[in-house]
Amino acid sequence: MSELKVNSIKGVGASTAAITVNNTDGTCTANITNRTNKNLIINGAMNVAQRGTSSTSTGYQTVDRFTSSYGNTGNTVTQAQADVASGTTPYTLGFRKALKISMSGAGTVNSNSYIDSFQKIEAQNVATSGWNYLSSSSNITVSFWVKVSTNQTFYVRLYADDTGSKTYCFSYTASGNNTWTKITKTIPGNANLLFNTDNGEGLRVQFYMFYGTDYTGTRNLDTWETAGSSHTPDQATTWYTAGASTWEMTGLQVEVGSVATDFEHRSFAQELALCQRYYQRYREGNNKSLGLAFAFGTNEVDLPISFIVPMRATPSLEQNVATSGYVGIENDSVGGSQYVNDNFTLQFGSTNGCNLYADPSPTLTVGQAVHLTLRNAAAYLAFNSEL
Repeated sequence: MSELKVNSIKGVGASTAAITVNNTDGTCTANITNRTNKNLIINGAMNVAQRGTSSTSTGYQTVDRFTSSYGNTGNTVTQAQADVASGTTPYTLGFRKALKISMSGAGTVNSNSYIDSFQKIEAQNVATSGWNYLSSSSNITVSFWVKVSTNQTFYVRLYADDTGSKTYCFSYTASGNNTWTKITKTIPGNANLLFNTDNGEGLRVQFYMFYGTDYTGTRNLDTWETAGSSHTPDQATTWYTAGASTWEMTGLQVEVGSVATDFEHRSFAQELALCQRYYQRYREGNNKSLGLAFAFGTNEVDLPISFIVPMRATPSLEQNVATSGYVGIENDSVGGSQYVNDNFTLQFGSTNGCNLYADPSPTLTVGQAVHLTLRNAAAYLAFNSEL
């Protein structure tokens, strides 16, 4: 019987080993490209956009799980879900959508100007990921595709919220103007990191298009440091002042290990369910059923809600129903001539469901069962438990 004893197995042209063998206990570590459930980022292919596909407002507005902020730029900034052009890489790798940040014209350079986009990862998802984040020999790898209209040095920051605000900043450049480039960065653990096993913010992955000098300055790259007022080193203004600038990203993956493996393409249904833990567009549009409700009182109609999937925390209610005629009341006596004419109020909320109540017009009979429907294309109900 023959036996092969090696420390590792590596490809001829590879810089890292495919398989590393532990010499004492016989176990091994392998860099496998098709692992499942490896991506700590949700909606990294930018396919889900429950709120809409374009907005000039800040915050969570378009691509799910990504929030963008901007201000004091001197022009209009738009965040959008954009198409990846056919024939390009990453299109050939299965990517069809991207997160796009665009400016209406050249930005005004102010010390308090800012444009960024980021995703917050739950602390428990980092804590239980398998990353030994206290060890500098244990790594996570960030990878993404990026396309910018004007190339320069850009920055990414990882921000650890549970650990006394530790931050890790690195830089990247695209290969050229309006050219898709894949960026990879391996980041070690650190003895000062901490991620609680809870549903709060654990790790923020933040992309900077431009920050003014109020928010930049002394900041080392490629090392964990205590966070402060300076997010990154001072940033170039090349992209920001070029005029009608664009920044696009897709294929964002954060995974345990020192190698950027193939992107984990989840089905749309899987990705949507993961997003709905944080935001659910419960119903929207014309002639959409809200469900069976009942008259708790003559001036109160109650609508019990079961969430599509359990949410991260008890959510807040987002709605556009207060306009007269947006929510109709259907029952055997009124024939659809009654309406809910004000906003719903959320009560008895939990991660699994809640009750909504509002005033009907005209009044109902106590105990009467009714069917509520949305009656306008602009009407919607949504629940939000974003980090």
